[in-house]
Amino acid sequence: MQRLVWLLGALVLALGLGGCGYNDFQRLDEASNAAWQNVLNQYQRRADLVDNLVATVKGEAQFEQDTLTRVVEARAKATSIQVTPDTLNDPAAMQRFQQAQGELSGALSRLLVVAEQYPTLQANKGFADLRVALEGTENRIAVARDTYIQAVQQYNVLTRSFPSNLTAKVFGYAPKPGFTVDNEAQIKTAPKVDFSK
Repeated sequence: MQRLVWLLGALVLALGLGGCGYNDFQRLDEASNAAWQNVLNQYQRRADLVDNLVATVKGEAQFEQDTLTRVVEARAKATSIQVTPDTLNDPAAMQRFQQAQGELSGALSRLLVVAEQYPTLQANKGFADLRVALEGTENRIAVARDTYIQAVQQYNVLTRSFPSNLTAKVFGYAPKPGFTVDNEAQIKTAPKVDFSK
């Protein structure tokens, strides 16, 4: 008889947790974590490509050593930051990680602009292939970030909505920091295209 009471109690508890959004928190927490892992996967893909890109450029031309050095340093900085599942719940750690990735993006952009000025380098098939791969990686990163932003949005809406916000407080589910950029004001302004030079 006592066993039956325990089973009924467990069943009532399971139904109660399911009705208060507990299972939704589990589902959305896992979805946002998986989306972030995909973002990291794409960042790692880019970091792996950088060494090949820099080696190809070094082999083809002796120019803009400073640009190459900045790319290598930015890659080292971006890959030195350890990202754990706890990072998703730490806004300061997320900001440091995103800043390092932003610096790598900027250094790669400068390298590609410099490389455009050297016809010999542009004609190199290895460089062209790496450039295409790098552009594809940047697109994949953008898609992964978008997926992560949507996953965090769904999780945060559940965290802040009533009555699931009560469940969030009981089980310690805090809103997650979303993806941000450092230069938000700057990128709101459309770039000016000038062909007069």
